[in-house]
Amino acid sequence: MGKLLEDIISTADSYASKFSEVSNFDYSIHSLKAVDEHLEEMRRYELSEEGIDNISSLVGCYVFETARKNYGGEYRWAEEEQQPVLIAGLPDFSVSLRVWEKIRGRLINGADDNIPFYIEGYKEHIEKGKSKKGYNVRII
Repeated sequence: MGKLLEDIISTADSYASKFSEVSNFDYSIHSLKAVDEHLEEMRRYELSEEGIDNISSLVGCYVFETARKNYGGEYRWAEEEQQPVLIAGLPDFSVSLRVWEKIRGRLINGADDNIPFYIEGYKEHIEKGKSKKGYNVRII
């Protein structure tokens, strides 16, 4: 197991454990609704940039792992963005997620950046990629 994978799993497990009183964070697709509600609750606090970054990586790792466990993919490090990317379908096609950006957007923009909808899009694009060799999409 690579270091990036280990770090993401460890951080995701930390979130699931730390906030177990909020919901049963069991890596199911259904649990992403609770994640989205938890992020909405966090929006009520005045968050610093550092706070938003910390929440984005903590919660983002849980969302990454939920997507990976349910729909597949492998992690890569996006050097220029300084964050992980989950990519499914390689080498036949490529569907990539940048979850930390989406969590940040959810904290700043609210429900417009809905997390369950975002991950549903990942699943839909993977299905499309399976039938269309060379398909390439970055879900933002």
